[in-house]
Amino acid sequence: MTEFGENSFSSSKNQQDEKNDDEGSNQESQAAQIQNSCEDLQKRIEELESQVKEKESKYLYLYADFDNFKKRAIKERSDLIKFGWESVARDLLQVVDNLERAMTHVPLNTDKTWIEGLHMVLSQFKATLQKQGLQHIESLKKDFDPNLHEAVGQEESELPSGTILKEHTPGYTLHGRLLRPARVIISGGQPEAKPS
Repeated sequence: MTEFGENSFSSSKNQQDEKNDDEGSNQESQAAQIQNSCEDLQKRIEELESQVKEKESKYLYLYADFDNFKKRAIKERSDLIKFGWESVARDLLQVVDNLERAMTHVPLNTDKTWIEGLHMVLSQFKATLQKQGLQHIESLKKDFDPNLHEAVGQEESELPSGTILKEHTPGYTLHGRLLRPARVIISGGQPEAKPS
């Protein structure tokens, strides 16, 4: 080959090598850009996942809080329905007490059918109160319970100490909640034997 041809070939080869080097460095540059872009995208994905987890946690907390609020509102409404008439029930119990006292003091010459009629009305009144959740506290010959009874006196008796002997005023509960304690007289136990 001629020198010109070799130079031309050599120059062409050098140009080709430079072009390949440029393309290689260009490809390396693009690869680096893609790598950086992928890293940036990965960081962004991690940030978004973190935000989603945080929002999900807040959502679950708010959902549980709302669910608790809903349950509490239902219970409060139920309690209002059950116990909303508590003060009226206390007032009606005084009427029942007065009617019962009056029935024990009816004059002897009163018509028997009239007395039976009053007993029936009183029984119906008590049954109506019972349907609304009012329950009489059974006290006689039971152990004294300070949660249900109010001791107004103590007497010696053959019954064990702390047993209820008499009931001055009956006690009542309203749907299981104490409305009025029973006012009672309790046993102080057997009288002590006096030395002779």
